[in-house]
This record gives sequence, structure tokens and C-alpha cells, in this order.
Amino acid sequence: MGRVGKKYRKAKELVAAKPSYPLPEAVAAVAKNAFAKFDETVEVAMRLGVDPKHADQMVRGTVVLPHGLGGKSKKVLVIASGEKLKEAQQAGADHVGGDDMVQKIQEGWLDFDAVVATPEMMKSVGRLGKVLGPRGLMPNPKTGTVTFEVGKAVREIKAGKVEFRVDKTAIIHAPVGKVSFGPEKLLENAKTLIDTVIRARPAAAKGRYVKSIALSSTMGPGVRVDLASVEGHA
Repeated sequence: MGRVGKKYRKAKELVAAKPSYPLPEAVAAVAKNAFAKFDETVEVAMRLGVDPKHADQMVRGTVVLPHGLGGKSKKVLVIASGEKLKEAQQAGADHVGGDDMVQKIQEGWLDFDAVVATPEMMKSVGRLGKVLGPRGLMPNPKTGTVTFEVGKAVREIKAGKVEFRVDKTAIIHAPVGKVSFGPEKLLENAKTLIDTVIRARPAAAKGRYVKSIALSSTMGPGVRVDLASVEGHA
């Protein structure tokens, strides 16, 4: 294990004063103790009481954060046909096309951060599963990226829509903004994400659904959230 820096140790000592914090205090502590010279990303980690190996306990979805994510806007590719291509362009899509885009990706092109496809194009897009799947870029109806409403999908992604998905250890990691947002905006974003994950509780989940929540900045220590401070926690 590498050496821990003085700034990190100091930040960890400060947040370790309490075992857990109400959500507003946790957000404020993360923002206050960020020490990197760049604008750190703030992330929420939620450990859930589900077994991701079972399809009926998979937790996955998207959320549009009230204050976005900050930073550079995502490059969006829309694979569609007819009038939907024009709709995508008007909404601000960076790349639009049909089978020509599928062919381009098969040849190695990957200059995009998100993919939206209309349902009738999924037969062609399906051939890209081995390329897009491992990168988390495969369009999916559950995340709103397989849709006829391509303009809406593009605008949401550009506005900072966040996709969340429980990993094999039953934890969800998702960004909620930059340290420069300040505590108020970060709190609103964090509450929106947490509430959305709670509403996504699968019917097959038994017992306590949210087991723990922690916040951290890119370089900073984790700050545990007091679950009693999260309205509607399960």
C-alpha cells in the first residue's frame, strides 16, 4: 500500500470526529475537507441489501440531477433514422446516423460518451454488444437510451443525467457534482440521487434495503451518512 499524504491524514482525522453525520453535515464535511488543487468530483456510495446475482434484485436506473454534474458536457451519439435524426441534431447530439454509425463503431471509432438509439435500430446496434457493453455504453430501455424520444434523451444526458447500477458487491457508486458547487447544490443533488435509488428498490429485496451511505471527494476520505437523516430510507 502506498504512503498516505499529510493532507489526506488531516482530512481523515477531521471527519473521524464522529462515526456518522446527518446528510447535510456529511456533504459540508466533504466539501470543506477537499484539498486537491483541481475541482474534485463528489461521489455517493450506497451499500444495498440486495443480491445482484439475481436478476430480480438488480438495481439500475437514471436520474437527472437538479444542478447537473459540472465539467465537460458528454458527447452523445444518436443512432436512428428518418425525422429522428433531425430531432437529435436539434437537441444537440454530437453525432447522428444509422447503419453507417454502426459500421463506423465496428471499425474502431469510439469518440462519444453516451449512445441513444431508436427501437427499430436496435437490431443493428445489437451487433455492437461486445464493443459497447463492457464500456457501459450499450443503449438500454431501462436507462432511457432506447427510445423514440431522442431529443428528450439527448437533452437529459447533456444536462447531467446520471446512470446508476449496483455492482457485484451490492454497492452503487455515482457522482453528484463538483466541490466548487458548494454544500447547498451538492446536498440537493445527493438527496435527489439517494431518493431515486430508494424508489428503485426491487420487490424481491428483503430486510433493510439501504445498509450504508458514504460520501467522498476524488482525493478525500469517505464520510459516513447517518441513515436516520435520509428521509424514507429502508
